[in-house]
Amino acid sequence: MVAEHVPGERVRSYSVTGPLDTDYYGVFDDVDGSDRDAWRRARRVVDEVADDLLAAWETAEYPSEAVLASLGRHDVMADGIEHEGITRLSPLAAGLVNMELSRGDGSLGTVLAVQGGLALRTLALYGSDAQKDRWLDPLARGEVPGSFALTEPDHGSDSTGLETSARRDGDAWVLRGAKKWIGNGASGGITFVWARIDDDADPDHERVGCFLVPQDTPGYNGEVIAGKASLRAIHQAHIVLDDVRLPLDARLPGAHAFADTSRVLYATRSGVAWSALGHATACYEAALQYAGERVQFGKPLASFQLVQERLTRMLSQLTAMQLFCRRLADLEAAGTLRPTQASLAKYSNTRAARDIARDARDLLGGNGILLENRVIQHLVDIEAIHTYEGTESVQALLIGRDITGVGAFV
Repeated sequence: MVAEHVPGERVRSYSVTGPLDTDYYGVFDDVDGSDRDAWRRARRVVDEVADDLLAAWETAEYPSEAVLASLGRHDVMADGIEHEGITRLSPLAAGLVNMELSRGDGSLGTVLAVQGGLALRTLALYGSDAQKDRWLDPLARGEVPGSFALTEPDHGSDSTGLETSARRDGDAWVLRGAKKWIGNGASGGITFVWARIDDDADPDHERVGCFLVPQDTPGYNGEVIAGKASLRAIHQAHIVLDDVRLPLDARLPGAHAFADTSRVLYATRSGVAWSALGHATACYEAALQYAGERVQFGKPLASFQLVQERLTRMLSQLTAMQLFCRRLADLEAAGTLRPTQASLAKYSNTRAARDIARDARDLLGGNGILLENRVIQHLVDIEAIHTYEGTESVQALLIGRDITGVGAFV
């Protein structure tokens, strides 16, 4: 039996993971009605699954069934999608949901981004009536995992150069190629595969189309990518499409070009800015709570000048991130949001989240690398969102082209 207190160990663990709802400028004070209700529902999801996800993160497991069921049960999967039969979330509500889920767990935020932001949005925007009737509700309720397969092993930032092909063969499409980093791509659900059309008689010949592929289709081989140090509680897949044969109606009739892919990605780019805010909020609040609890040299860390300066710097960055996100939601609600404005928010917020996470990890000292305090988990998970939906360099080039009128991609 271990004594309750022994010399040298006044405190065995710290309580630093609870939400404080930091909002120094009152950026979200006026959130009410259905928007605030969506925010509350997202917090209930976090309360249900965050502890299980932390354990899963450590072992690199993906409790997909429980996580998707919770997201579906609390009706937060739509991610701003407008479609009959799906509960509409305003841009602000969708952002707050993204923020809250990522505050709880980065893998959880990414599950939403994949299932709702990418897969469900693709189906709602471009699917046929029959495809929507069959799959829309199961995706929204989390009953079927959905994935979005665009990135290839050889084509990440230059995804416009994708080589996966869809060849017309009589009454079928035959898909051949490879995809990588595909969330839910080996989950046993469905995958929306973007491929280049190979059919001289098709008006979209050599352009990009999208195909709904059940993952149990012969020739579809999805392998979970091992060895990740980030977002370890959701699986990404390396997919090989080895002459996957599909009926003609597997093609999504509304997708005709890479611009249709971009429409999906622009929407999720805003979500990444909100997700970064959630990560940063968790890190700042952990640091603030730790500074009040941790005693060194006979007094709390919060009483030291250097600690107060660091917390002030973190709060300054966090408040700027909140202002970015709120304005992003207002522009989207007004229908005036430009893609490069979403890029700027993503570019700025993931960079700021990195800084806040590093400061928080440093402020917690050795306790900052313990998963139980979550800061180290957020720090490494931020590395993934900093890259996906467009790397920092690509965002900078998109914004640079917009402000100078000169393209610098090649």
